[in-house]
Amino acid sequence: MRTETELTESTPADYEQAGELLRALAAPLRIAIVMELAEGPKYVHRIVEVLGVTQPLVSQHLRVLRGAGIVRGTRSGREISYSLIDDHIAHIVTDAVNHAREER
Repeated sequence: MRTETELTESTPADYEQAGELLRALAAPLRIAIVMELAEGPKYVHRIVEVLGVTQPLVSQHLRVLRGAGIVRGTRSGREISYSLIDDHIAHIVTDAVNHAREER
């Protein structure tokens, strides 16, 4: 648990950025994509295959995640491999999913 000192050091701008991050993660498919990428970088076709959704839908959600600074894409020929920017995102999403499981 955070200490009171850590909480008082946060600014309104920090809360705004945190809100933007959480808004970008608000769609269930984006959470699923982040969970997949927490295992390591993946090409779009692999994400499509694992999640069982269409490529345009995955690409649309990856665009939102990329715009929010959550994922990055690395081009390799005609394909793009996506990965998480850092492990913090994986922890946030994993904790949220585990918390949801506990409430059932």
